[in-house]
Amino acid sequence: MDPAVLREDMVDGLESAAKDVLQDEAVAVAMRDVPRHEFVDDERTAYADREHETLGTRVLAPSTVARLLQVLSIEDDETVLIVGAGVGYTAAVAAELVGETNVHAVDIARPLVIEARQNLASAGYDGVLVDRRDGADGFPEYAPFDRILLEAAAVDPPRALLEQLTDGGRLVFPRGANRQRLEAISADGGREQFEAVSFDPLLVDGEQSGAVERDRTAREDRERARRRAESRRGWEQDWIEWEDVQSH
Repeated sequence: MDPAVLREDMVDGLESAAKDVLQDEAVAVAMRDVPRHEFVDDERTAYADREHETLGTRVLAPSTVARLLQVLSIEDDETVLIVGAGVGYTAAVAAELVGETNVHAVDIARPLVIEARQNLASAGYDGVLVDRRDGADGFPEYAPFDRILLEAAAVDPPRALLEQLTDGGRLVFPRGANRQRLEAISADGGREQFEAVSFDPLLVDGEQSGAVERDRTAREDRERARRRAESRRGWEQDWIEWEDVQSH
């Protein structure tokens, strides 16, 4: 079946009285435009309202994405940071709302960063910037942001994320451990609570679920590069000394 027809059916279902999940017209239009099948391996179920598993992470169900973006309350031309890029679908819908270059996303897992970049490019949103970062640190190089969405549970949002909000900014995240509720925090400290949700916890370096090898931190990357450079210089120096010995 034509993916455009499947998208229409998906959004109609979210807007229906039976589910009553999607009320924001701008979010509805954005979700009708984003080719979700570019982000989910199984095209047959890409538009079903269900979660998927990819590269050790959950791909959120369309109804969950709709809830998150409605609470985030994005307006035209606002800058958005998504912490937990995943496969890139949420970032694509946000890009439809505010424009590609206004959306930034980070993820702690390198394989997901690569996947999100490829998916976004295939879907026509290669203007979205996705980088490998510890989500708790945010993306200070591009701060401040009007809206920050944390797609991982935390008892309290990381201080760095709050500090990267504009004066009128808004941060949305699942608050809690075992029992979670969606919560929005404004830059002035105001809080609003919404429906119950269930998200995986925010990970830090070394805690990637299902990782075969611990993901290195930026500091370790620098040290590794330095050691490799030094080892090459040492080998070259040994070779030069051996050549000198041979010539004498």
